[in-house]
Amino acid sequence: MLRKLKIFAVLFFCVISGYTIGSFAHLFRFPGELRLTEYSTYNVNIGGRSRTIQTGSRGTDEMVIEAFGVPLRRITLDVVPEVEIVPLGVAIGVRINTDGVMVLGTQSFRGECGEMFRPAHDVLLGGDLILRANGIEINNKEDLTRFIETSDGEIIFSVRRGEERLEVAVTPGIAEKDGVRRIGVWVRDSTKGIGTLTFFNPETGAFGALGHGILDVDTKTLLTVRSGRIMPSTVTSVTRGVRGVPGELEGSVDTSATLGTIYTNCTTGIFGELEPETLARYADLPRFPIAGRAQIQEGPATILTNVSGADVKSYEIEIENVHMNPSDETKGIVIRITDPELLRQTGGIVQGMSGSPILQNGRIIGAITHVFVQDPTRGYGIFIENMVGVDYHNQVLGGSVLGGVAPEPPCPPSGQ
Repeated sequence: MLRKLKIFAVLFFCVISGYTIGSFAHLFRFPGELRLTEYSTYNVNIGGRSRTIQTGSRGTDEMVIEAFGVPLRRITLDVVPEVEIVPLGVAIGVRINTDGVMVLGTQSFRGECGEMFRPAHDVLLGGDLILRANGIEINNKEDLTRFIETSDGEIIFSVRRGEERLEVAVTPGIAEKDGVRRIGVWVRDSTKGIGTLTFFNPETGAFGALGHGILDVDTKTLLTVRSGRIMPSTVTSVTRGVRGVPGELEGSVDTSATLGTIYTNCTTGIFGELEPETLARYADLPRFPIAGRAQIQEGPATILTNVSGADVKSYEIEIENVHMNPSDETKGIVIRITDPELLRQTGGIVQGMSGSPILQNGRIIGAITHVFVQDPTRGYGIFIENMVGVDYHNQVLGGSVLGGVAPEPPCPPSGQ
């Protein structure tokens, strides 16, 4: 009898342990903070159990998850007023001029006496932003070229390298081929491409687009913005995506017109302010409330996107998975394109669709960010709450510091 009780106890412990380990894993993958709207009811799966959260007025609260009376996890609940924004899905041209001049790499060159020079080697590194030369501001490639060519000795460059600011010294050499002073560095000061305008706030005129940051195509570093703008774009053709080869939208950009000014490029997208004429054009479009990640459900949803001419249409998709606490903030939602018309036109998700807003149950929940290269019908989306940083007291929209469309084509680098 005692032996049977021991066997039963061991089996019971194994079953409970298996359940508990799985529940614990789910619990600790759950985010430590949730943004919820006022006076709403949420059904959330936490630690393998469905829990109902009823919110009241704005403020901050804490939910404690316990097991056998022992606190396991504390989750902060930020209760905020409901904010409405206007989802767009409009194809746009994007132009960014960097803050300073970005170094892509260094090279050697032959001097006037036949010797080989490589003045910037191991001094300036790929990804460095040259901000000043001998205290004088450098805004573009032309500024840098002019300063180097007219220099008569050592140059002290003020450089931003990641989060660090430093000064480095480089002495130009005179090139044999043209007799011009050079330092042997490849640089870029701007980039351009096509993407999708995700939303704007009708109260402030602020907009967000892309759902991920714009990286330099060579150094893979996030471009900092000195100035930038978004422009009207017309989709002229589509290269369909196939397994192993992402498709892309091709379009013409009206560079003579400006829809808005870009102020920020961060890992969750580009952000700025629309022009008054643009706001007037979109004034009658419907507003949608923002959904937090806790409100997103697996199942049917729609996207707004522009894959032909200037027409924005709604297409059916399926939310396959919601990662409540993703390691990459731009990959919180797994989606699959199910709309027959969109599949016929594009094969699924293609480059240029990044930023297309995702809607479900009358709310905007996110935006498309990436395509699965081996299955173009599927891809990732970003939570709209990660893309929209909201000051709820002042009703100002901007970007949180979190990044679809690689800039295409990149501006050609210039050798100095």
